[in-house]
Amino acid sequence: MKALTSFLIPRDPRTVTHSTKAVAVMDGDGVAMKRAIGHGALPMLDPFLLLDDFRADDLPAGAKIPGFPDHPHRGFETVTYMLAGCMRHQDSIGTTGVIAAGGVQWMTAGRGIIHSEMPEPVDGNLRGFQLWINLPAAEKMRRPGYQEYASGEVPEVHFETGAIGRLIAGRLGSVSGAVQDVPTDPLYLDLRLSVGGSATVPVPTGHNAFIYVYAGEATVAADEGTRPVSLPSGVVGVLSDGDGVQLRTDAGAGLLLLAARPLKEPIARNGPFVMNDQRELAQAFADYRNGAFL
Repeated sequence: MKALTSFLIPRDPRTVTHSTKAVAVMDGDGVAMKRAIGHGALPMLDPFLLLDDFRADDLPAGAKIPGFPDHPHRGFETVTYMLAGCMRHQDSIGTTGVIAAGGVQWMTAGRGIIHSEMPEPVDGNLRGFQLWINLPAAEKMRRPGYQEYASGEVPEVHFETGAIGRLIAGRLGSVSGAVQDVPTDPLYLDLRLSVGGSATVPVPTGHNAFIYVYAGEATVAADEGTRPVSLPSGVVGVLSDGDGVQLRTDAGAGLLLLAARPLKEPIARNGPFVMNDQRELAQAFADYRNGAFL
């Protein structure tokens, strides 16, 4: 745990260019969730391909919910971050484990992997997010691998204003996130703002960035001449370029702030595979059918 003073007001503060509400979807073996990125209004934000918000509250004792049985991936990375409950996983390269509340798993699918993710409520509750991040062409066929960290291994950033951030990836001041060495140099921050709270967060210039509010309501403060934008729970705010973002709330908020270097490469995408052209995409399906992912 590390405490930091407030960061300087950005010289070029980011503002909300547009916002969109997460949409209800079903995926896996009938899992109901909200899709914040990866739907018609916001199909992607290079290199972010998808963000799902899954939740179940006050389930009866012993209740089970559907999950994500064996399925393949190639060409990108998946990030599972849990707020409540657990996610049990296993895969075709022999990895098994449980992601508990506060923990994160950053999986690089690379050239191909088959895995399952099965949610397990704790005390009747489950809450988490899955993020998909594209890989550059030169990294798409790399060996699959994982970075996985328990809650206590995710650094906390304590702002002088009282805000608390859990730094999954990236760097804020002298604090480095749990996840390292990702090709797109991401920032992944889970930020909690108390009633009447605020925070100024540096964001690398040139990175594409967005905010997803998962609890309460947050306002992105604005530069002179630009109106502030309030984002309620379940809404994504896509940010302009700049060197930081100023956030505040009246009633309290929990939000994800994500930024990463855009790849600016062509994309051929179908279901669980994300490649650069149709030939590579067809080869991914052929390799999966022929057992090359095992």
